[in-house]
Amino acid sequence: MSVSTEEKNKCSGAEALMRCLLAEGTELIFGYPGGAIMPIYDALYDYPELEHVLSRHEQGAIHAAQGYARSSGRTGVVFATSGPGATNLITGIADAMIDSTALVCITGQVSSKLLGTDAFQEIDIISISMPVTKWNYQVTDVTELPEILAKAFYIASSGRPGPVLIDITKDAQFALADFEYKKCNSLRSYRPVPNVSQEAIDRAAEIINNAKKPFLIFGQGILLAKAEAELRNLLEKTGIPSAWTILGLSALDSDHPLNMGMLGMHGNYAPNIMTNECDVLIAVGMRFDDRVTGDLKRYAKQAKVIHLDIDPAEIDKNVKTEVAVLGDAKETLQRLSAKLDANVHFDWISQFHELEKIEESKVKNKDLYPTEGPITMAEVIRMVNEKTGGDAIVVTDVGQHQMVTCRYAKFKQTKSKITSGGLGTMGFCLPAAIGAKLGAPERTVIAVIGDGGFQMTIQELGTLFQTKAAVKILILNNEFLGMVRQWQELFFDRRYAYTEMQNPDFVRIASGYGIEGSTVKEREKLSDALDGMLNYPGSYLLEVMVGKEDNVFPMVPTGASVSEIKLGPE
Repeated sequence: MSVSTEEKNKCSGAEALMRCLLAEGTELIFGYPGGAIMPIYDALYDYPELEHVLSRHEQGAIHAAQGYARSSGRTGVVFATSGPGATNLITGIADAMIDSTALVCITGQVSSKLLGTDAFQEIDIISISMPVTKWNYQVTDVTELPEILAKAFYIASSGRPGPVLIDITKDAQFALADFEYKKCNSLRSYRPVPNVSQEAIDRAAEIINNAKKPFLIFGQGILLAKAEAELRNLLEKTGIPSAWTILGLSALDSDHPLNMGMLGMHGNYAPNIMTNECDVLIAVGMRFDDRVTGDLKRYAKQAKVIHLDIDPAEIDKNVKTEVAVLGDAKETLQRLSAKLDANVHFDWISQFHELEKIEESKVKNKDLYPTEGPITMAEVIRMVNEKTGGDAIVVTDVGQHQMVTCRYAKFKQTKSKITSGGLGTMGFCLPAAIGAKLGAPERTVIAVIGDGGFQMTIQELGTLFQTKAAVKILILNNEFLGMVRQWQELFFDRRYAYTEMQNPDFVRIASGYGIEGSTVKEREKLSDALDGMLNYPGSYLLEVMVGKEDNVFPMVPTGASVSEIKLGPE
């Protein structure tokens, strides 16, 4: 049912919402019904062109919407009822806020005459969600609903993306009003993309052109700005080595000769060491998170820092900049590149390669090519790379498996790595992988999960069963909360307080949802088991038993400088 933005007729608030969603090009909604949002679900029944995915928990719905938004580049849409339905969204909203994911969350609310009376399933979701939303609003008057929805989609997707929550009282869902929808393209008090300063571009170019040891680090801002080609062109023109944050992974081909790897606590040896050796540090679309910088008092103090970002609030927040270039990365990188001299930095890059050899000999070879002992997480990811050719979307949960996957997964396509970055939400992966598959149905989607995080949203196997999304679930099972256990080993005298897991039979649980699966424990059977998972026509769960007490290295200990990155336990 198509609708013109100029069409006017009387309809209920609930139906007006459907028409707003269609006008914004929405095709897929994730949600869970309940009393206060029932009129909206009743209206949805008459709009089959709006596909709805029924999650098994509201947290599953919002993580699925995040995965959908990240794989498709579109705005995710979520429905939830009032009270616990709305509060169950908060973890996902917070996750989307810190990871800059565009979401429009619609919650039902008790009738306006009951607001403030502690009515059944009433909660002040506006106050609760305010710190973790880009914008929120409660609709009590049906006549304002189209305008508010237009603002919601514009704010969520423009500038630095983020989640927006619109709370709609039940009486506003029932009430009738004339419908007219006009897309929002600007707001008087809101400037999502700052004007680019040519003076800042010129100053940055001068510094980079005079640099002897320049280093470029990039984050998810490249992906959000669709600036992958601009980044690659700048690097290839100037010969500047680069590295990425975990949310920037897949913005540049993993095997590109100027891609030096991952930054941060469990990042690669060379990029961390060279951060404190470069003379110019160019940061693009990243926010200098503490997991990237380590001790800020000893971070890149020798370098002139040039920071390109769309959000003025990120400038000088953690790291003092020499030059700030505000604007959309697609534009700023293009304009900056035009001012840069063609160059090569053979001697400087050779220093990265020498450090890379050290990491290979002390860490990578042991991780990727073990000859004895239990299966390692790294060798599983290496085999996945070999079998997918770097073309799959890989979604991870949070923990050791996440760091290993970020370190060793290879990607040739953009928007290929989806994870919970800033909030570090266990339970993210399974529902996010379902959303990612629905957002990019033509691509292979692999959910790499630890045994701990899997059980936090294990009920979403029901969503997978009902949607029939062909997600490949790869559980790396070490029978521990692995990352916490590693810290307990290294910093708490091996006092493993409540981190050992007694797990159920995951394969049997999956079979109860009609999902095929198997378990592999022997190295010689791993390759065939992965083939079985990847070649199966539908969803499949493969549990791989890995070393119980393996650690992830390199590692920058908490409070240490990135120069103090360790290649193994002392």
